[in-house]
Amino acid sequence: MKVKDCMCNDVCCVNPNTTVQEVAKLMGENHIGCVPVCNDNNCICGIVTDRDVLLRCVACDKETNQTPVSEIMSLNVCSCKENDDMETAEGLMGENQIRRLPVCDEKGHVIGILSMGDLAQNDTELGKGQVCTTISNICNCDNQTKNAE
Repeated sequence: MKVKDCMCNDVCCVNPNTTVQEVAKLMGENHIGCVPVCNDNNCICGIVTDRDVLLRCVACDKETNQTPVSEIMSLNVCSCKENDDMETAEGLMGENQIRRLPVCDEKGHVIGILSMGDLAQNDTELGKGQVCTTISNICNCDNQTKNAE
């Protein structure tokens, strides 16, 4: 199975100067947890998640209506291509412990997002055991959770 068969291809992107508040509204309106950040050439240069908004902005007392996402986004984004095999994409997600994987074309333009939810929705085709292993790898924190009791 190819990534293009599982991914969501309705992607909202922002530029690095978009404020955190604008991104948070976009996330809320579209019921999404991450937004790729693209440069002037429309190529991915970062990604911002709902967790980034909370931990890198709100928890640090930054003004959401004045802080650009470039200050809180993750750089060196791991991505895949639409024609990659799902095994390759699942491997990237598990190895890098990422819940959402941007899908880019040959020019680096974002054309989709592959999420853990997409894996779960396609578990019959992908194999339930493989999906469970991938999700376990993504969520693995080596027993370092503080509130596991």
